[in-house]
Amino acid sequence: MNLLEKFKLGLNKSSSSLSEGINNIFKKRKVDQDILQEFEDLLIGSDVGIETAQNLKNDFEKFRIDKKIDDHKEILKLLADKLSLELLKYEKNLNDLGNNKSAVIVVSGVNGVGKTTTIGKIGKFFKDNNKSVVFGAADTFRAAAIDQLELWARKIKVDIVKSETGSDPASVAFKTAEFTKKNRIDIALIDTAGRLQNKKNLMEEYKKIINVLKKIDNDYPNEIILVLDATTGQNALNQVEEFSKIHDLTGLIITKLDSTAKGGIVLAICKKYKLPIIAVGMGEKEDDLQPFKADLFAKTLLSIN
Repeated sequence: MNLLEKFKLGLNKSSSSLSEGINNIFKKRKVDQDILQEFEDLLIGSDVGIETAQNLKNDFEKFRIDKKIDDHKEILKLLADKLSLELLKYEKNLNDLGNNKSAVIVVSGVNGVGKTTTIGKIGKFFKDNNKSVVFGAADTFRAAAIDQLELWARKIKVDIVKSETGSDPASVAFKTAEFTKKNRIDIALIDTAGRLQNKKNLMEEYKKIINVLKKIDNDYPNEIILVLDATTGQNALNQVEEFSKIHDLTGLIITKLDSTAKGGIVLAICKKYKLPIIAVGMGEKEDDLQPFKADLFAKTLLSIN
C-alpha cells in the first residue's frame, strides 16, 4: 500500500463527511450568499476554526467571481489546492528529527492521546532508516506505560532506560540523555507522563524534565513534540496553548485521524500556532504513523483522486 492509499484509508470517515457536505451544498443551485454561508458553516463544523472558515469562504468567493466556477468538483479541487498551499508551510520531514548528533526528543501530551504507542512507532521508523534508538520511560507514574514501552523496545530491538514505578521522571530523562551521549546513540525518545494540561504539579514535573536535560547539553532537548488526539476537536487547541507555556514546542503529531475525527482541526492548529506537523496517526498498526504530506492530506480530505 503506497502513501496515498494509506491516507485515503486513514482519512476515509473524515473526508467522506466533508466532501459529501460540500457536494450537497453546491449541487443545490447557483452559488449565492446563502450557499456561501452554508459553506462557511460546514467548514466550521469540520473544526477548521472560525477565522480559517471565513478566510476560505472569502477567497473562494473572489475566485468564483473571477472564474465563474459553480461545478462542485471544481470547487473541491480549488479548495484542495488552497488547503495544500496553506499546509505546505507546516510540513516537517520526520527524518529531520534525527539530524542532530545524539538527538534527544521529549514526547508529551495529555492522557489517552496514544503517546507511548506513537513513541514506539517513531522508534520503528528511525530503526527502519538505520538509526540507533533508545527509549526513556519517564512516565513513571504508570507501570503500564513502562511495560508498554518495554514491549516496543523488545519488538523493534532498541535499548530502553527505565526505573521503578513512582521514580523521579526527571531522573529517568537524565539517565536516558547520559546513555545517549555515552553510547553515541542517534536518537533518544523520552516518554513523559500523560498529564492533563490543567494539573499544575504534573506540568511542573514536565518543566523539570526539560531543565534537567539541559544540564547534560544546553541544546537538549533537541525536539519537544506534542501528541494530539484529533477526536478532541477544538480542545486540542487548548492543549497546544498550555504546553507551549512550559516550553516552546517544535512540532506536533496528530493521532486518531482514522476515526470520526474531523480532519479540519489540523488546519486550525497550524493557522493559529504556526507549528509544523511531523506525522499523522491513521491506525493501530505499527506502520500507520505516516509523515505529514500537505498535498496528500488536502486531496484526501476532500476526496480528490
